[in-house]
Amino acid sequence: MKPVLIALTVALLAAPPAFAQSMEITRAEDLGGQIGSADYFSGTAYVAPVFPPVMHDVSAGHVTFLPGARSAWHTHPAGQMLVVTSGTGWVQERGQERQVIQAGDVVWCPPDVEHWHGATNTTSVSHYAIQATVNGSAVSWGEKVTDADYAQ
Repeated sequence: MKPVLIALTVALLAAPPAFAQSMEITRAEDLGGQIGSADYFSGTAYVAPVFPPVMHDVSAGHVTFLPGARSAWHTHPAGQMLVVTSGTGWVQERGQERQVIQAGDVVWCPPDVEHWHGATNTTSVSHYAIQATVNGSAVSWGEKVTDADYAQ
């Protein structure tokens, strides 16, 4: 029995792993980015993917809002995590006071909570926006934040 176990161990160690995978590196310049759609953003927002779509149920974007720019009202079926990387901005939940966000802050927007986020009127802000997909959708967009609502 002992020779069989030794032979099996040697064979397994010498064989290539059946399910081995290799790490992949995606270079930042290969990810690209684009100005956010005027359908979903007011002002200038630049949205760059953080990683390629290898994780089919999670997406992340690094979003930079220039002063005065903001998202439209929206919800996320699995919620959204915002990790502020630079600058100062605002985030607001429908029916609540607008909140200041700054570099280093982390904001959790629970599932289906309507909110918007963006720059202040005088400063830019950048953040990672991380969300999961539920039934093929990661976001449900609503109407744009009006200039009057933004100024409050």
